[in-house]
Amino acid sequence: MTGSLIDRLPPVRGDYASAVPMARHTWFGVGGPAEIIFSPADHDDLGDFLAGCPADIPVLTVGAGSNLLVRDGGIEGVVIRTPAHMTGVTHDGDVVTAGAGALDANVARHAARAGLAGLEFLIGIPGTVGGGLRMNAGAYGGEFRDVIIRAHGFDRSGRVFSATPDEMGMAYRHSDAPADWIFTHAEFRATTGDPAAIKARMKEIVASRGDAQPRGVRTGGSTFANPPGGKAWQEIDAAGCRGLKIGDALVSEKHCNFLINRGAASAHDIESLGETVRLRVAEGGGPSLRWEIRRVGQLADGQAIPGDNHRRAEA
Repeated sequence: MTGSLIDRLPPVRGDYASAVPMARHTWFGVGGPAEIIFSPADHDDLGDFLAGCPADIPVLTVGAGSNLLVRDGGIEGVVIRTPAHMTGVTHDGDVVTAGAGALDANVARHAARAGLAGLEFLIGIPGTVGGGLRMNAGAYGGEFRDVIIRAHGFDRSGRVFSATPDEMGMAYRHSDAPADWIFTHAEFRATTGDPAAIKARMKEIVASRGDAQPRGVRTGGSTFANPPGGKAWQEIDAAGCRGLKIGDALVSEKHCNFLINRGAASAHDIESLGETVRLRVAEGGGPSLRWEIRRVGQLADGQAIPGDNHRRAEA
């Protein structure tokens, strides 16, 4: 099946690889294989690939894999790995331009070195600019929609797009950007600030993260978005889920909106644990928690998720 898929893909200057375990590419360290992984040589190579790739072949872009759970059955079609040329960060005046593969923390550090304020909160967000655009990531009082000027990239057919936060329908941990958009870079609006104050704020955020969140473990960051007017961790704690385990997956004792792979968990263990938490919160009269971690791929044969019968990836 994989061989025939490669035969249908367009010639590229980058690299194709078959049956690559996605556990290598996610912070959870779990997940079945990607049928094909494509690593573009450059911006034009990515556009040419999309223009030449048959429309019936699924395509998914993966950055740092920080808030991504790949199911044990793997991913059909092509996974695009963000290339190195999309990780740069530059600035011109108070506008910071960052590639989709740039780590959010590196955007914050670049702005700080340039004496630019307003992007300090990015030091507290794991993952890359592309992922942040996709979900309107935020932390410590800031969100992508507050600082993005425009986002740029290709659609599934290889056509170039450029859009503002309003045009992408950015809301709390959500974007209406079409699922087939592949981000390449974005411009951030900053302001001239005091370098000492900027660095102090970033140091404060890093310390706060260390005090409040689990570190040195395999996790995907915050699991559920906060419900309106509340905190997801408080709902999880009230439902008695702190420390709950399924297989080698654990609800963190330190911050119960984090799920942890203790070393031998499967993607099925982690997703089942998350769905069990959602069910217990709802059964206790709490809100319906919305996954912040993106779940992709297929369940392995014979697997089922509590309260969730779908076998394919979320849109």
